[in-house]
Amino acid sequence: PPVKRKRKLSINTFKRGATEADRREEASLSQKPVPKKQLTDKQNESQRSRPFIKTSSLFKNNPDIPEIHRKEVQQVQENVFTTDSFSQLDLHPHLVSTINSVLNICSMTSVQKQTIPVLLQGRDALVRSQTGSGKTLAYGIPLVQSLQGMESKIQRSDGPYALVLVPTRELALQSFDTIQKLLKPFTWIVPGVLMGGEKRKSEKARLRKGINILISTPGRLVDHIKSTECIHFRRTQWLIIDEADRILDLGFEKDVAVILNALNAERETRQNVLLSATLTEGVTRLADISLNDPVSISIADEIQRLPEPASQTDREASSSSNCMEQENFAVPETLQQYVMVVPSKLRLVTLAAFILQKCKFEKRHKIIIFFSSCEQVEFYHELLVKVLSGGSESEQPGHSSLSSVSLKFLRLHGDMEQEVST
Repeated sequence: PPVKRKRKLSINTFKRGATEADRREEASLSQKPVPKKQLTDKQNESQRSRPFIKTSSLFKNNPDIPEIHRKEVQQVQENVFTTDSFSQLDLHPHLVSTINSVLNICSMTSVQKQTIPVLLQGRDALVRSQTGSGKTLAYGIPLVQSLQGMESKIQRSDGPYALVLVPTRELALQSFDTIQKLLKPFTWIVPGVLMGGEKRKSEKARLRKGINILISTPGRLVDHIKSTECIHFRRTQWLIIDEADRILDLGFEKDVAVILNALNAERETRQNVLLSATLTEGVTRLADISLNDPVSISIADEIQRLPEPASQTDREASSSSNCMEQENFAVPETLQQYVMVVPSKLRLVTLAAFILQKCKFEKRHKIIIFFSSCEQVEFYHELLVKVLSGGSESEQPGHSSLSSVSLKFLRLHGDMEQEVST
């Protein structure tokens, strides 16, 4: 049979079967795009009126720096040093000799002059003075004087006669070193330190042997209170909370409450001392629960007795008034403070330029840079090591490509392991 020819479909057949959407698409493709040169004047005007923001440059098109409202504060000038010597106080001659020869200190600071006589009288005290004014010796000297003069000689096995709380392990080591030097003539009084990063087993062994002056961070002491049976506070006569504002800032308020409850459960009467550089609401609240009829010592003011509020309302009013007075700040006279306000995207280049200026183009300086988070510390450390030190952290001992002086960067933050951070 003859082969049937296939029927050829005409173009019109496709057009009849095409949908309305296909026709619209074909019409749109047939229109050529209008070049930019043929834009109407109206369109050109709208293009020109749009703001042109260029973000590729660090030094152009930076936003205006807003005016920030700042509180008016008054800087208080404290006289740190005095001409009075320790021999004028009612102290043991060997203690005075140790202060002069071992510590190489002949005259008292203002906080020591006001605090030591009050503590020698057995009074509780709330001491407020700037950092670096000698508060450690202000409580350390009367503490040693009191313990060495006890009628029954202290035995190591008696346990803690004094408890000193400090916020950090670094301050714990520093305070322990100072107390140890003061105890050089009185070898029967044994100091000891408890802090994070040390082996609990060795600390428990020292507690079993006996520690008469116990210096500790709040967290580690609470750990031993809960887990170590040999620790007790039956003979504790002194409680000293040093750098109380920093203890609260680091979140140890609950730990301090646990320690106070443990002390009160075994011995209620003792001499309490609270020392702080600032008098915040938290410090005032801690003073209310830990001090008994205290003497308030402030270098900026005269010594005045801290009145005990008659009611809870008066106590709250007293706390709020103390916090309002905190608009006055005392800083060391040798401290020079500068402020530079820069746009956000200029902060990094400004910081790098400042580091180079201080560490390369001027005399060799040491700089401490504070950041608001651990992640920022890691980021800036890695970046500055690569850019300013000319290599990775392992290559830092070599010479930098930016200068003949090698810039060394170290990092420190709370997420680091204790062995690494120390």
